[in-house]
Amino acid sequence: MATLELRNVIKTYGSGLPDTLKDIELSIESGEFLILVGPSGCGKSTLMNCIAGLENITGGAILVDGADISGMSPKDRDIAMVFQSYALYPTMTVRENICFGLKIRKMPQAAIDEEVARVAKLLQIEHLLDRKPGQLSGGQQQRVAMGRALARRPKIYLFDEPLSNLDAKLRVEMRTEIKLMHQRLKTTTVYVTHDQIEAMTLGDKVAVMKDGIIQQFGTPKQIYNDPANLFVASFIGSPPMNFIPLRLTRQEGRLVALLDSGQARCELPLGLSDAGLEARDVILGIRPEQITLADGEPNAMPTLRAEVQITEPTGPDTLVFVTLNQTKVCCRVAPDDAPQIGATLNLQFDPAKVLLFDASSGERLGLAAPSASAAPLGNVTQFKGR
Repeated sequence: MATLELRNVIKTYGSGLPDTLKDIELSIESGEFLILVGPSGCGKSTLMNCIAGLENITGGAILVDGADISGMSPKDRDIAMVFQSYALYPTMTVRENICFGLKIRKMPQAAIDEEVARVAKLLQIEHLLDRKPGQLSGGQQQRVAMGRALARRPKIYLFDEPLSNLDAKLRVEMRTEIKLMHQRLKTTTVYVTHDQIEAMTLGDKVAVMKDGIIQQFGTPKQIYNDPANLFVASFIGSPPMNFIPLRLTRQEGRLVALLDSGQARCELPLGLSDAGLEARDVILGIRPEQITLADGEPNAMPTLRAEVQITEPTGPDTLVFVTLNQTKVCCRVAPDDAPQIGATLNLQFDPAKVLLFDASSGERLGLAAPSASAAPLGNVTQFKGR
């Protein structure tokens, strides 16, 4: 196990070209699981290759246990990598693939046999040791690729989108196995993915990337509940966060957002803020599970009547879509509460869960949200049509 620190890492592929990686600053403790997540072309695989030594950085430093490894060759970094394509030797058996690196390092045969047995038991591939990669399923090949990396016992493991070639069911199973493996071994791991569900379920820390820049770095809970900007909020979460364009107004000394369903209007109170936020265009963000069905009991949350446009049963819950401010909005309800299309729902909103983003820059606006017990401003106005 080892600590990993990236200090102002820059990667440029040529003079006059924009930086592929821009001042990357990251630090993880020994035994932590770091996820690099972002869309295709954001620089996450390039950053992974720079850590492994497959790409030379243009500026900054990469440190393992406090020692600068930026100028070292890949073989001297004591880092093992699992590739998306598995990169197994097709003419070798599983046993030979796993022990190939150990033989290159001239490890005694008895020690090699012991290490292969350990890894095979850990990954439950003892019965596959005499087969060749062409005789294995995708999930089995992935286990062998992981076993080859585990056999080296390096300081750091790197995974470059290792599950992207698997079908959905096998991807879930392998995700669980990788998590269990990390819990047992407590290895320092960096894992690249474009799948935000993998990011949320696997990582101790998550770095969300876009255009070669770390947009936000924190725990999965921090990234989900407190996104730094519109991009992070939209990228993390399934189903994604709702974004409702509106214009802020101030009434009776309080900042409010007006929600309009076509059947009713609701004045949603927000935190007090400076005058610079008055009468400006913003994007209101709220997650589907934070729009709930009013149960008829009196409470302090603002409510709004809306017509169901479409429903999507997912099994554990049902996604219900309504229109607010001429924008499709998703609500998450229990299957037993799922309404029929065309039905009218009374929805309630927790002002403490509402996020605001600047409509132009996408940056998060730092408003002080009131508590859930804060009294709503005014009453819901019901009206027919427009």
